[in-house]
Amino acid sequence: MCRVGKKAKAKAKAKGESKKCDMKKIVILADGLADERIKELGDKTPVMVANTPNIDRLCSMASTGLLQSVPDSLPPGSEVANMTIIGYDAETYYEGRGVLEAAALGIDVADEDLVMRCNLITTDGDTLVNHSAGHISTEEAGKLIDSLNEKIGDEKIQFYTGVSYRHVLVIKGVRDDKLYCTPPHDIPGKQFENFLPKEGDTTIVSELLKKIMALSKEVLENHPVNLERARRGKSVANMVWPWSPGHKPAMPSLKELYGIESGAVISAVDLIHGIARFAGLKSIFVEGATGLYDTNYRGKADAAIEAMKEHDYLFLHIEAPDEAGHEGNAKLKIKTIEDIDKYVVARVLDYALNSGEPVSVAFLPDHPTPCEKRTHTRSLVPFAIYKPGQKPDGVKEFNEYSVEKGGLGSIYGTEFMKLLQG
Repeated sequence: MCRVGKKAKAKAKAKGESKKCDMKKIVILADGLADERIKELGDKTPVMVANTPNIDRLCSMASTGLLQSVPDSLPPGSEVANMTIIGYDAETYYEGRGVLEAAALGIDVADEDLVMRCNLITTDGDTLVNHSAGHISTEEAGKLIDSLNEKIGDEKIQFYTGVSYRHVLVIKGVRDDKLYCTPPHDIPGKQFENFLPKEGDTTIVSELLKKIMALSKEVLENHPVNLERARRGKSVANMVWPWSPGHKPAMPSLKELYGIESGAVISAVDLIHGIARFAGLKSIFVEGATGLYDTNYRGKADAAIEAMKEHDYLFLHIEAPDEAGHEGNAKLKIKTIEDIDKYVVARVLDYALNSGEPVSVAFLPDHPTPCEKRTHTRSLVPFAIYKPGQKPDGVKEFNEYSVEKGGLGSIYGTEFMKLLQG
């Protein structure tokens, strides 16, 4: 059995004491896959309706249960849930989403810099229409971010281009540990004036952010990129929405915590690559990986199998179900789940069973993104862990309710990683 470190207080003790696990491990993370029963689907969830023979096959060979991936004290965001599943006590190490995405972009920040995720959004009057500006392309977004830096940026305020609508805002030399900002994907169709940044330690930072947001509307409203998007009937990116403020975290590596000598992540999302940087994992980028329903599923699976020649641990992240949930599109969500089953799980499971070496495979979402709510919730998520030679627990189908009878019961936080490693 692999030794497991003890949260932050054992950081020094864990270093050098963990021993390498003999079994290789692949975690397939279907972001936002979990849902609630939908009347139009016959009172079933999307994964219950989806045709998933390979996920169900994995489930029938595995031990299953429910995981609380988000502590009660923290918001149910992908950053918190994925940190937890990768093996970090989020209550100890979480410092906001923005700083993780900044790490993925290679942005160097000081301890006293305030770092935030910054969405390009669509507004209509005082209403937040779309959190993703219609999934604007990175090329278009880059031109908008350049204009924001030219008109608003200075030695203290700087915008950084990420992917599609996901960007980073850094305010240098500002420390505020109590600032509160609402994620834009939580308030589609609502008047955004009620959800603007709220004061933290002082009102200085929240007022500065409100000013930046108001100025961004002036810069972006009639920008040539948006005029062209409007001409083509596409959503315009006419405002920025900064959120998830935080500062540089002090995170030990997974080698220190769990004895993982060599690991990697595959994702189309900067957030995951940011966690990887702090965790000491290699980032693998796949051509054609978009984070949407049209992502390169086959390419991700092939890259995962190739990576296992070099690494002992792989975190394969697929964003598509989450984005479908945010769009409130149950039909699209079902399609993304079926594509994950057909092009990812089938391929990875075949590799695990026929590679000639012991390989464990886990499958789970990070959090629910119910189509009818169009935002994340903190309900427990289903999970399945297959290990060669283990006795399955008898659960034959993978969904939010079937695993309630699973042999692993309900677990919390980093217990998932400990079960995977044990």
